Amino acid sequence: MNVGFFGIQYSFGLQQSNMSPIYKYLGADEASLPYLWLAGPVTGLIVQPIVGAMSDKTVSRWGRRTPYFLIGAVLCSIGLFFMPFSSSLWMAAGLLWILDAANNITMEPYRAFVSDKLPENQHSTGFLTQSAFTGLGQTLSYLTPSILIFFGLNKDLVNSHHIPYTTIVAFVIGAFFSIAAILWSVKTTKEQPLSEAELAEINANPVGVAQTLKDIVLAIKEMPLVMKQLAVVKFFQWYALFCYWQYIVSSISTTFFGTTDQASEGFRDAVLINGQVGGFYNFVAFIAAFALVPLTNKWGASRSHSLSLTLAGIGMLCIPLICEQWLLFIPMIGIGIAWASIMGNPYIMLAGSIPPQRTGIYMGIFNMFIVIPMMIQIFTLPLYYKTWLGGNPENVIRLAGALLICAAIAVLFIKSNKK
Repeated sequence: MNVGFFGIQYSFGLQQSNMSPIYKYLGADEASLPYLWLAGPVTGLIVQPIVGAMSDKTVSRWGRRTPYFLIGAVLCSIGLFFMPFSSSLWMAAGLLWILDAANNITMEPYRAFVSDKLPENQHSTGFLTQSAFTGLGQTLSYLTPSILIFFGLNKDLVNSHHIPYTTIVAFVIGAFFSIAAILWSVKTTKEQPLSEAELAEINANPVGVAQTLKDIVLAIKEMPLVMKQLAVVKFFQWYALFCYWQYIVSSISTTFFGTTDQASEGFRDAVLINGQVGGFYNFVAFIAAFALVPLTNKWGASRSHSLSLTLAGIGMLCIPLICEQWLLFIPMIGIGIAWASIMGNPYIMLAGSIPPQRTGIYMGIFNMFIVIPMMIQIFTLPLYYKTWLGGNPENVIRLAGALLICAAIAVLFIKSNKK
């Protein structure tokens, strides 16, 4: 059921590890990097609530959610294939809009699909297994360039726009995995057939753009308390993660090689180091997702999530202090545990608090709590990057660590009757 998430997250892993370097190869200014990541939050803000609401009321021979998986997977594969062949900064930014729109079309219907299939007492296993496939997909996406170098591809071989061939081949492989993994899930796992009562309710309610927007507004007004409490946690959490993904390569390049010049060998080596440590933390996430199941069942999702975020926050605060490459793998253990928890525990808390017939729309609205912090980060970080943070990417990573600890504290205030 969750194999399709492998392809979705392979795509996201390629974005996380490669978009800032690609933008820099094409001439982007370091302080302006957040603006070029705007595609993800904007498309998520617009697409996911609408698609989630539509999927709740879709009746087709393939089911409610499956048509959205397939459309999104096809568009995602196209975006991945053409991305590394970008000839200009704006071509890369435009392709990222397509790629993120496609991923957002697929993402929340897929999460709703898992919630549809499983009874509540299996939500922990279902969503944390989904988190494990996130870790596996992103592990391979981060490590692909290093694997290609191991098999003989020259790490310094670049095209006319300075984009390494290791990056180009990684994106082509991602284009294949994106569609293949979704097709596997569609082929092997059918949606639950709708009951007569569910069909009657869908047919009794009007459909269309205006009605979809009304449904979204009504759902926001009737939002469960747990969802509102999670909004605070996710603000700190996703502001921090966007800081990390945007500036980790520049931070490593500064710490180890004393440069952020994208044309330098040191910067290309920093990209590879980030791929290796990023692959490691995602592998940790793959293992940790299964280990978190009994912990979450025993402690509850909120306390389990708080511990995980604390470990990641401490790890990020330590990264700029590390001058030996092998030592970077130590803080990645905490980051990996947190990534497994981020992709699972908030959805466990959410799934137990929302009505089943509105799962799609609430999963889509829940994504707004991810993309709004990202948008705030995009428009605020450039304002204080050179003043408060001294134009030093290492300080952005320190900021991310502090914010994750704030999220760890906030999640302890969530009150829910369900574990």
